[in-house]
Amino acid sequence: MLELNLPRYKFKTKNEAGRLMIFDRCRKKHVALTSEEWVRQNFVEYLINEKRYPPGLISNESTVHLNGLRKRCDTVIYNRNGQPEIIVEYKAPNVTITQETFDQIAMYNFKMQVRYLIVSNGMNHFCCKINYEEMRYEFLREVPECFF
Repeated sequence: MLELNLPRYKFKTKNEAGRLMIFDRCRKKHVALTSEEWVRQNFVEYLINEKRYPPGLISNESTVHLNGLRKRCDTVIYNRNGQPEIIVEYKAPNVTITQETFDQIAMYNFKMQVRYLIVSNGMNHFCCKINYEEMRYEFLREVPECFF
């Protein structure tokens, strides 16, 4: 797979019926290794190893209900009280991050009201801190260390 703008990590992979699979430690199962999944697995390891987020508080493919529809957030990080704090949206490395990407993650946040939104294609990473009192957001230079 493509080298990303993240530290290198080792993963458990296997071939299953001609498809390369990667072990997702948060879902505790092997999943198909697509380009977007490669970004997810590397970014989650970055969150755990570099930013010290506990693996047990990270959920991949979290379901959120919006206007009667079931949507899936790529990754949600919860605090120790079970409240969502961060939503992460991933794109494949060859996909440019656009306003549409931010609109997608903002739509999920209408329901969840998290503190941080992160978008990554493995090469570029964007992190926003949401200030609900002042109704604004600010882009951060990097993802914050675990704060709970």
